[in-house]
Amino acid sequence: MLKIGIVCYPTFGGSGIVATELGKALAKKGNEVHFITYSQPVRLDVFVENVYYHEVSIVEYPLFEFAPYELSLASKLVDVVKHEKLDLLHVHYAIPHAYVAFMAKQILMQEGINIPILTTLHGTDITLVGKSELLGPAISFAINQSDCVTAVSENLKQETIRSFDIKKNINVIPNFIDFSEYDVSPDLELKSIIAPNGEKILIHISNFRPVKRVEDVIRIFHILAQDIDAKLIMVGDGPQRENAEKLSRDLEIDRQVRFVGKSQDIPRLLGIADLFILPSETESFGLVALEAMAAKVPVISSNTGGLPEVNINNKTGFTHDVGDVVAMAKSARFILEDANRLEGFKEEAYKQAHEFDLQNILPRYEHWYNSVLDSFKTNGGMDCVE
Repeated sequence: MLKIGIVCYPTFGGSGIVATELGKALAKKGNEVHFITYSQPVRLDVFVENVYYHEVSIVEYPLFEFAPYELSLASKLVDVVKHEKLDLLHVHYAIPHAYVAFMAKQILMQEGINIPILTTLHGTDITLVGKSELLGPAISFAINQSDCVTAVSENLKQETIRSFDIKKNINVIPNFIDFSEYDVSPDLELKSIIAPNGEKILIHISNFRPVKRVEDVIRIFHILAQDIDAKLIMVGDGPQRENAEKLSRDLEIDRQVRFVGKSQDIPRLLGIADLFILPSETESFGLVALEAMAAKVPVISSNTGGLPEVNINNKTGFTHDVGDVVAMAKSARFILEDANRLEGFKEEAYKQAHEFDLQNILPRYEHWYNSVLDSFKTNGGMDCVE
């Protein structure tokens, strides 16, 4: 069994969720998993066998305007690797985590410890942060210095190759869903509260950042609601929430739209939904769309980034150009207006989601863990190739 260090952002974002669920699954198989983050990941129970949490304490220096997170993280990685005798580090995000892991690796090598680094690219470090000319060289360096690199979609892989001077092979390992955590039987009591007259239920879940285009969700629903009795659940919080709430009032649909804020009970909410709306400007994968499909909820989404790799057009839902709210509303109506058609889309969504079952994806990560360790034993490093 392996001793694995996992570095991630411990928030509600997709990368943190994937990293946490991966670690939990590895621990269930007997591996020793050490999470190294600045706060406890939201989906992590530390009182579980083989799971350990190491908090990164960020030291404030009067000399610096901003706390040196990278320095604190690098020092913590060195400490945990040495004292827990870790076999490898799996870091999620090139910046800052792969960059910091390389710094820690150089420090450890001075003490005769050579630990491999596997980096998983999730998107924002490439599609947003990576667009900065100032950070580009650092991102290229961090990726190229990793011993093994994976990306969560083919689209993200190609975007990374286009945007940076990459010398490493990048292997696609998609995000996944743990079906053991999803009960597709609806909570009828909750459904009667949200839709007391049997209205169709649409749902959107995000961090309400501009890239999620939450106002488009409201506009799509406004068009749809002219023909179909429906309710909309808006799950999450962020900078665009106030604008979305105001728009729902301006369009006089605020009585049909419920903003519920952040929630850790996503499967229960998805279990009562009929349709999921995700009109994002960009999504490297679209984990939340996969979560919806695992709950038998078809998806109306944009056709950007990795979304078409998850949501299959005219099968598990529909994909449209970013901003085309009229087409998205038309497709939503097409799915919802016929009960048999809706059931067909639900079944196809559920079937497609099973392609991303944790049990199918976990062995691919295990393959790279073992391959990189075998290579280190024989020649001190590797460039992973499928």
